[in-house]
Amino acid sequence: MSAAEPQPTEASPSLNSSSFFEAAETDTANKYEPVSPHWFYCKEADSRERWIPFSGQDSEKLEHFYQSSKDCEELVVPTEGGRYDVHLKKRLRCAVYWEEKDSEVRRCTWFYKGEDNKYIPYSESFSEELEETYMICVTLDEWKRKLESPSREIIILHNPKLMVHYHPVAVSDDWGASPTEQGRPRTVKRGVENISVEIPIGEPLQIDHLVFVVHGIGPACDIRFRSLIQCVDDFRSVSLSMLQAHFKKAQEQQQIGRVEFLPVNWHSTLHTGVDVELERITLPSINRLRHFINDTILDVFFYNSSTYCQTIVDTVASEMNRLYLLFLQRNPDFKGGVSIAGHSLGSLILFDLLTNQKCTTEREDDNKRKLHSSGQADFQGCLHATSDLLIEQPLGTCMPASGEEGLGSVKDVLKELELSEYYSVFEREHVDREALALCTEKELKEMGIPLGPRMKILHYLRNKRSNQDSKRERPAMAWEDGDAKQEAPANPTNVKSNCQCLDVVTGQVSANYPQLIYKPQIFFAFGSPIGMFLTVRGIKRIDPAYSLPTCKGFFHIFHPFDPVAYRIEPLIVPDMEFEPMLLPHHKGRKRMHLELKEGLTRMSTDIKNNLLGSLRVAWQSFTRVSLPAVEAGATGDAEQESETETSSEKQTDEKPEEPATPAKEEPTSINVGMLNGGHRIDYVLQEKPIESFNEYLFALQGHLCYWVSEDTALLLLREIYQTQGISLDQPLL
Repeated sequence: MSAAEPQPTEASPSLNSSSFFEAAETDTANKYEPVSPHWFYCKEADSRERWIPFSGQDSEKLEHFYQSSKDCEELVVPTEGGRYDVHLKKRLRCAVYWEEKDSEVRRCTWFYKGEDNKYIPYSESFSEELEETYMICVTLDEWKRKLESPSREIIILHNPKLMVHYHPVAVSDDWGASPTEQGRPRTVKRGVENISVEIPIGEPLQIDHLVFVVHGIGPACDIRFRSLIQCVDDFRSVSLSMLQAHFKKAQEQQQIGRVEFLPVNWHSTLHTGVDVELERITLPSINRLRHFINDTILDVFFYNSSTYCQTIVDTVASEMNRLYLLFLQRNPDFKGGVSIAGHSLGSLILFDLLTNQKCTTEREDDNKRKLHSSGQADFQGCLHATSDLLIEQPLGTCMPASGEEGLGSVKDVLKELELSEYYSVFEREHVDREALALCTEKELKEMGIPLGPRMKILHYLRNKRSNQDSKRERPAMAWEDGDAKQEAPANPTNVKSNCQCLDVVTGQVSANYPQLIYKPQIFFAFGSPIGMFLTVRGIKRIDPAYSLPTCKGFFHIFHPFDPVAYRIEPLIVPDMEFEPMLLPHHKGRKRMHLELKEGLTRMSTDIKNNLLGSLRVAWQSFTRVSLPAVEAGATGDAEQESETETSSEKQTDEKPEEPATPAKEEPTSINVGMLNGGHRIDYVLQEKPIESFNEYLFALQGHLCYWVSEDTALLLLREIYQTQGISLDQPLL
């Protein structure tokens, strides 16, 4: 200990060993109890390192494997519902389903308070040294011991309740620096139970349902500019709390476990390479605003571009297929269904994908059965069995592999696209025109073809396929374009067998929509612009008999102030005006300000209809009795007077019958077609009291509020578990 030598009275742990062993034999030795460790991981947030505790369930699991594998090789322990793996020997926490920087993991027993009042754990080696010193102090009842950490920081154990930490001074003189001269002391705590940190209990091991979540424009998904992974983490936490609050009976009877939510990111793939091209043409003025537009708003234009639209739908479908296969590999006993959810532009991408799914699913079912019947060892074989359904499928499915339909040699194709400089690359790889027709984007990338030329080649091949497909007979349409209305089938029950689909070619960028390797049960859209895009594409009406080819359920949830959300039901029932379904509050009532507003509206209506009507009748009666001549002169005719009196009395008699016509029950009888199996589609959230003061002020927040909305999460859980015959403990009013 070079910085500050301990005083003679402050013996180090190695001194007075004989006194220590003598005291260990006394009754005072019983005062010491070993500390209980807890496992933490380090995560960087806002350029600061924060140590976050694992759940109690995961910490116990890690401690168990740590104790049982001290002399074993590397052991990987799945944590946080299987979304992260912990490599015990390396002390690293690694994401399973998405790309993320690895986090340091630590077995923690001793902590000190940091600058932001968050407790920071000491290293495992120094914690053992602190624990040994603490044991000696307790056993010998001798305190005021001093230790120096590897970073030359001083820790003094004054007594069991007072232990302090001093940071080293930046500059020291020849006389040295005493601990009191080293700044404000920090509190030191032993054991996780003595620090103010919230430790989650853990997640149920059983997974009942899987939901893929697709984001909208830009890399940030909420008002705090957080990533999709963080927002989905919040939504998952909200859903777990809703399960505990509204499905408690089913949980106690072990009928349900939980719903897993996995994020699907397409923004990073799209902007790889494109950002460099955008940077070259972006003006230097208002730099931050222009870069914000490049990262967010331009995604809408990318989706309306034939080149980048294909990249987006390919990325979304391939990522969902990849995640599904990986999930089955890690959860071989999974028997639940799959649903998908999309926010903003992500919901439009999913809607276009679903409208272009094929109804013939024999090959999908065969491959799915292979996946479920195979074990983890045969996973690669299953992956090969479903490779023809993945988005990385060869472009030979889009055009004849023989190079027909006008596809010339590779040299001619590259010359036509002004890409002759890359001919040597194809020649080196022995790629002829047949092989070119089978190339995927991944293979072109591996050959070293840049993004721009790669997109040109792929777009050229897809256009060849589109020309071929345009010659084929179109299926029956379920939409109205302008004044031309396509007839629905005579028998609505045969809609699925007829495999009707929206004519997405009309007003939409042509793309080769890939196929998913599973059938989603429900499609949830958050703050979706689907209605607006369909209208812009020229679709004025969706046939009520239409349903998505492979997905039975469809729910659109939106905030009333969301500027991006547009309704869908008026496209199905254009001749009727009706409000969207008000989403029940998760506490089983309307928000207080909405109840007050509704009560005041009803009261004003009653005053207008009842009070004023009664005053009018009373005034007419008063004037008729007191001044008959004036009344006769005012009316001009006794017959008109009697008619007025009769109509007033009749109106008064009809007053009690008015409440018998409930206006609120009208939306429940509205038939909005088969897009959601005959049920309502549009659901509107209840705004918060503070949001009702200024709609424009909370417009942006209204578009990004779904990740922490209990009402939204509860609707998803309610509809998902209804497919399993499980309902809420108590129905919401």
